[in-house]
Amino acid sequence: MYFGMSDILLLAPALILTLYAQFKIKSAYNKWSQVSSTSGLTGAQVAKSLLQRNSILDVEVGRVEGNLTDHYDPIHKTLNLSDGVYATNSIAAIGVAAHETGHAIQHNVAYSPLKLRQTMYPLANFGSMLAMPLFIIGLMVSSLKFLTTLGIAFFAASVFFTLVTLPVEFNASKRALAQLTSSGMIKGEEVDGARKVLNAAALTYVAAAAMAVLQLIRLLMIRNDH
Repeated sequence: MYFGMSDILLLAPALILTLYAQFKIKSAYNKWSQVSSTSGLTGAQVAKSLLQRNSILDVEVGRVEGNLTDHYDPIHKTLNLSDGVYATNSIAAIGVAAHETGHAIQHNVAYSPLKLRQTMYPLANFGSMLAMPLFIIGLMVSSLKFLTTLGIAFFAASVFFTLVTLPVEFNASKRALAQLTSSGMIKGEEVDGARKVLNAAALTYVAAAAMAVLQLIRLLMIRNDH
């Protein structure tokens, strides 16, 4: 399996979108991480406060190493914030913390897309590991050609998982802004700053979904050519 000009042309839009998304999230985060909130609340304090406001008492707020490694773990019910978010009172930190809290709220209210994503995760993870090896073996061994279709099916499962992630992330950001504004934790220009950070982060998921879909199309084209 080779990578030709047609592949470059097919994937170019998603690649450009990915680079643009990375630029947007870095620029937005860097800008608003330098702006302290008037409330003075840190990311951890915001997360804990919003959890209490929503009567979520069984989720622990913890700290995790790395940059922008923030995530909500629905299995262990832990809301993990990175070093740059946990103890920082910037608009960017507050926005990220509220977004992750949005996932905890989704879990608490049994938000359907989140439940679907959780259910699909094992299959998508398994499929992403097996997809390409099966696909390549199917191309190389004519008697095992059926493996190309099986590989594509596994890859399609991981693509669907990526698509399901979109409404989950968009909804978490929507909940985050609503919670921050209704609680008075951010006001005026701060709302615009938090929105820009969250929108930039959402764009990275859109870019990932676009790339995944185009890669699936590429695999289908290669199979049909063979």
